Amino acid sequence: MCGPDALRQGMGILAAAALMIGCSTARPAGTSDSVEAVLAASHDRVIAAVIQVLTEGGYEVSEEDRQDQALSTGYRQEIASPWDWLVVHRFGTGRSRVDATILPESETTTRLIIDVAYEGKDSLFFSWSPYETPLPQSAANQLRLVRNALGLL
Repeated sequence: MCGPDALRQGMGILAAAALMIGCSTARPAGTSDSVEAVLAASHDRVIAAVIQVLTEGGYEVSEEDRQDQALSTGYRQEIASPWDWLVVHRFGTGRSRVDATILPESETTTRLIIDVAYEGKDSLFFSWSPYETPLPQSAANQLRLVRNALGLL
């Protein structure tokens, strides 16, 4: 039989479990993800390589987003399937965007600054907040891909 003491003890265990589950879903702190490098390539080659890398990475780069020394992308959705609403509702989702500043140092060298902003939300009912950038979208990985595209290994 189940007595009042056992019922109180069971309710206490349920309350403690609910509290632990609530604490385990704390959001990680967002950090600025930026990298800067001087590349041994002309300004035009670096711009073409950055556009190629971002386009292959799923970012849309339009002529409006491209200025003389800066390039910005829109947000890239990280999940794309017919069941997005179910996945997002249960697990949340993330999105990222890239800002690249391309400054000519000389005729043969170019300074490249890449900033990646990553945001996420825990479910459909939460708002976007800054998260730590995952490795595939990180600024360091974007720089590595640009160097590969330029053949600068």
